[in-house]
Amino acid sequence: MMKERLLVCLVVLCASAALSFGQTAGAVKAPATPSVIATPPQAGGELSPADIDRIIKKFTANEGDFRAALTSYVFNRFATINIIGMGGQIAATYRRDSFLTFNSDGGRFEKILFAPVATTPPGFITPEDLEDLGGVNPFALEPHSVPHYNFSYVGTEKIDELNLYVFDVRPKVIPDPKKTNQRLFTGRVWVDVDDLMIVKSKGKAVPETKKNKFPVVETTREQVDGKYWFPSDARSDDELVFDDGGVTKIKMRVRYTDYKVGRSEVRILDGDEPVPTPTPTPTPTKPE
Repeated sequence: MMKERLLVCLVVLCASAALSFGQTAGAVKAPATPSVIATPPQAGGELSPADIDRIIKKFTANEGDFRAALTSYVFNRFATINIIGMGGQIAATYRRDSFLTFNSDGGRFEKILFAPVATTPPGFITPEDLEDLGGVNPFALEPHSVPHYNFSYVGTEKIDELNLYVFDVRPKVIPDPKKTNQRLFTGRVWVDVDDLMIVKSKGKAVPETKKNKFPVVETTREQVDGKYWFPSDARSDDELVFDDGGVTKIKMRVRYTDYKVGRSEVRILDGDEPVPTPTPTPTPTKPE
């Protein structure tokens, strides 16, 4: 995730992270359907291969429906990433609070609400990190990328009052970062047995490079409007180990709040651009 190895004696530099959002491009070739690997389930979670295949098809289809529904919503995202130094103290901070919505093709629109000058070194937050904040971290599986994954059934688990199916998810092929900026998820998802929707995910974004590593992020969802499970919290307490032996400890906290239907009425403005005032329709003059 972060580009450079941090030394204990390094004076933290102040810099603003480059802002870069948009759709990933350059897909890795893969079959048109996801692959299913029927691994032995845990006790109490026995399913036939046909059942496993049906569940995977249904919850991945539901992810497409959920993402389509999300285009009708606006919401806020509050993201904070800390570098943790010796003794567990915060050594540097990057913060970005945003108002977000999506268009019909999945493109993200963002209005930055608050972004103080970062105390992280230049290049610490990369374009891939910003992409993951709005992609892999909260959503895990992009609907158009489902054919690029293998799914392995792990078993069942109960969290709070929810009975869940558990699946491991792995890319069939790791994208080549020199040829594409495509981001994929590798990790685990928890699927509600009744709704057949993802309610939790834990994993990381790939590909990585020698100098660009990414944390394992755990994301939980909450039900919105009694129908869809939307991301509510994403967090990570991880150590990023670089190829040169350097280790950086990070703490990430992201909240997703205030989901409201209103996409058709939303216009994302830049800077201090004024909101146009609508002109009222004149009242017709009564003929004499």
